[in-house]
Amino acid sequence: MITWSYSSIKTFDQCPKKYYHLKVAKDVKDEGGPATLYGQEVHKAAEDYIKFGTPIPTKFKFVEPVVSAFNNIPGEKHTELKLGVKKTDAGYEPCGFFDKDVWWRGIADLLIISRGKAWLADYKTSKSAKYADTKQLDLLAGAAFLHFPQLQRIKSALAFVVSNEFVKTTHDATQRDTYINTFNPELERLASAHQTGVWNAVTGPLCGWCPVTSCEHYRRR
Repeated sequence: MITWSYSSIKTFDQCPKKYYHLKVAKDVKDEGGPATLYGQEVHKAAEDYIKFGTPIPTKFKFVEPVVSAFNNIPGEKHTELKLGVKKTDAGYEPCGFFDKDVWWRGIADLLIISRGKAWLADYKTSKSAKYADTKQLDLLAGAAFLHFPQLQRIKSALAFVVSNEFVKTTHDATQRDTYINTFNPELERLASAHQTGVWNAVTGPLCGWCPVTSCEHYRRR
């Protein structure tokens, strides 16, 4: 069984060869760069603010209006919530993030639950919402409906805290499985790659940042 996440399926979509070395052979590790570390620090600052009331560090004060607005929404707040989904003969079921039979994993930056409704936020530190992908929200919402069956509707948003942009969508519990199935075509291609052992490299503008330096398309930036 293939265990996947939004980031892993996007890696496969970007370049199957990169996915192979990171997730299958595991002979390469992606350490990330300054942007990755920066994003992690922002997420930690937002989490600590909502979970513990820790003041936002001065260098991240620009995120405080957004995080404070979320914090003012009444309800049961879950920060950096780890969600797992498993597949059974009957369909999909909630499971632990690290369970042996987990099929999909995802982390909700913030989920606020108030009876039958919820607010779901994913923080983004990109400078623009130009390439926003709400499919990530679809997956998280589908999993949230599984883990919290009392929910009927979720208001979701990609919160671009640097550019102060919000990409919003609304999710309905009746469409739960549709949200979880949003990457089925990519998953079929991924399963085929596993079966055939064919992991073709794809060249593109991000090759200079790829950790797979043995690839024929790698070029030092």
